[in-house]
Amino acid sequence: MKRIITIGREFGSGGRELGRRIAEKLEIAYYDQEIIAEIAKRTALSEEYIRQIEEMRPILHFPIRTGHRFYLTSEPIFYPDLSIYTTQHELLRELSRKSDCVIVGRCADYILSENPNLVKIFIYGSLQFRMQRAIEI
Repeated sequence: MKRIITIGREFGSGGRELGRRIAEKLEIAYYDQEIIAEIAKRTALSEEYIRQIEEMRPILHFPIRTGHRFYLTSEPIFYPDLSIYTTQHELLRELSRKSDCVIVGRCADYILSENPNLVKIFIYGSLQFRMQRAIEI
């Protein structure tokens, strides 16, 4: 059975560093920014655009057409942000099946919640601690 560890974190709490250290100590794969690069390859969207979308909440668009009807198309080209989330879900599931790993962020704890071997960790810190780390970075 695969060991899957997800790290959720507050900005500036050190979750990334902790995830990297856990992966090194257990000698397993570590995924963080590599996920964005892979999504960019699979969707043909820029990494910068994907980062911007990930920072926002997913929003479904309902364009109003003539006659004030709502229309939602299933074509992902009209909703690139939806395509990013779909690709991210598929990629995280692929990575979790492939090998033991540590995954930082990306809602991996929720996406992989059906995995019986999932270990979820959430890292947080006081506002003062996080602000100090942000200044140092």
